[in-house]
Amino acid sequence: MDKTPAPDRPLLIYDGDCGFCRYCVDYARAVTGERVQYQPFQDVGSRFPEIGEQRFREAIYLVEDNGRMSRGAGAAFRTLELGGYLGLWARLYRALPLFAVISEWCYRRVANHRQGAARFSRWMFGEQLRPARQVLVGGLFLRLLALVYLAAFGSLTWQASGLIGEQGILPTEDYFAALDMSLGKQKYFLVPSFFWLGASTAAFIALGAAGCLLSLALLAGRATRVVLPLLYLFYLSLYHAGQRFTSYQWDALLLEVGFLAILLPWCPRLVSWLYRWVLFRFLLQSGLVKLLSGDPAWRHLSALRYHFETQPLPNVLAWYAHQLPDALLRVGAGFTLLVELIVPWLILMPRRPRQWAATLVVIFQLAITLTGSYNFFNLLTVGLCLMLLDDHCVERWLPRKLGRSAAGLTPRLSRARWLIYPLAGLQALLGALLLVNTMQRIPGDSTGYTLLYWSSPWQIANSYGPFAVMTTQRREIVFEGSHDGRHWIEYELPYKPGDPLRRPGWATPRQPRLDWQLWFAALQQPQNNPWVGRLVEGLLQGSPPVLALFSVNPFPEAPPRYVRASLYRYQFTTGPERQATGAWWRREKLGRYWPVTAWQLPVERAAPIQ
Repeated sequence: MDKTPAPDRPLLIYDGDCGFCRYCVDYARAVTGERVQYQPFQDVGSRFPEIGEQRFREAIYLVEDNGRMSRGAGAAFRTLELGGYLGLWARLYRALPLFAVISEWCYRRVANHRQGAARFSRWMFGEQLRPARQVLVGGLFLRLLALVYLAAFGSLTWQASGLIGEQGILPTEDYFAALDMSLGKQKYFLVPSFFWLGASTAAFIALGAAGCLLSLALLAGRATRVVLPLLYLFYLSLYHAGQRFTSYQWDALLLEVGFLAILLPWCPRLVSWLYRWVLFRFLLQSGLVKLLSGDPAWRHLSALRYHFETQPLPNVLAWYAHQLPDALLRVGAGFTLLVELIVPWLILMPRRPRQWAATLVVIFQLAITLTGSYNFFNLLTVGLCLMLLDDHCVERWLPRKLGRSAAGLTPRLSRARWLIYPLAGLQALLGALLLVNTMQRIPGDSTGYTLLYWSSPWQIANSYGPFAVMTTQRREIVFEGSHDGRHWIEYELPYKPGDPLRRPGWATPRQPRLDWQLWFAALQQPQNNPWVGRLVEGLLQGSPPVLALFSVNPFPEAPPRYVRASLYRYQFTTGPERQATGAWWRREKLGRYWPVTAWQLPVERAAPIQ
């Protein structure tokens, strides 16, 4: 018998009567293009009599132009490899005999249950199996990230003078001088920041303004590969300079996301998986810390009974949410645990489950945004949900003109492969170590701990877990000034509760960092927050940058001679109470937080709360 001549191009032969086979072939055809030709055995089987109809019905066959023939899982892997897609699987098949045996066993199981496999595949992937591409999605994500960076830089720059400037509460010049003495030459690695070159107020404003301009450039899709590293490094500099005023989870998340964004234009497919890994960790860790803390409020689903009232910066809708029936609040707490403990696993699954996960997480983030002020945190999380989708999903609802302008990613991996893959692998490994550390502490003498320690200054992977333990009482620090020590006038901050008659404000997407930090300070003893003394000193001096952090200056003509801070318990009013009094809050004075301090005397150490 004459040998069958080899085709001019690789030829994949499949069962044309099998709907599942056609479903898979459509996917392979989209991946390989013209590099592979596809024919049902009903049309070309006569050219290969040595195979026969029965064997054609059992498995696919790939005939290459050099005459080489493969079948089953090996043929599937080789076909994708010829199309330049998922070549790793073909190499594993050739190199590892055990992998090949397992692959063929799985192939036979699927082939023997094609109808069930077809139903399962349509349920998981949709009516059409298409290759996942993230070029358009990646472009949209970068524009959303640009808005987040713009909000972050703009908000922090506006407050930097009062928080960390030369006349601020925690001057960065003093902080860096202390680090210089304690760290020596290691300071540049352990605290990477451009402000080692100079930490003046003008430097903060200049770098913040540059960050805003770069954010606008990213929004316009200009010089993306240059802009993204600069945005990351600029915000990292502010992160370290801000000390406790930038030690929040959203700052760490923005740096982690910003680091991966540097790699995104070079390899969208790889980085999209890393972003899914980030979102998976972020959600799962947020749920795990709630369970591991043993907090009864989460265990009994009563957390939302307190949350809307005690969260750092509640808005006006939080008052209404607090009035909801207890049954609805329990449902909300259950939904929170569902999103943080169950939904993350959908992120690791195929297209449709990922779409369900994205939908549920976006709904969850919108609910948080409507009832609280968490700056750019929720918008950044929604952006990560965008990376759960692919181009085919967003093309359906994205206007064509906007779609063309957003598709700004052209992968260029060949020359950068030697750098992209190690950085991506390092980020994924660090994330895995941090996830393990959430459940069981990594020993301090281990390699994993050392790796986490030396990478932590760069914030390329971080731990997360907001509201692990629910605060059940709202305490607020209220600053007061006086000229005579008898008549006191309160200072009002823009967004934290003060005057009970004042309507709760809405800060998003800004973050009033002093308002936030005072929420934490009210939960602690004064001696744990010596920076409050610097704030009191700024009020006594009438420091313009410090006063700019407040809503109004109650002493416009001259600074007060005395300043003190009182501690109050705040509670939302009920519906009838607000209707009768017009007040959103009722408050009860608990005592003194910071002692009466006079300008003529040094700032005293805080006395215990009485």
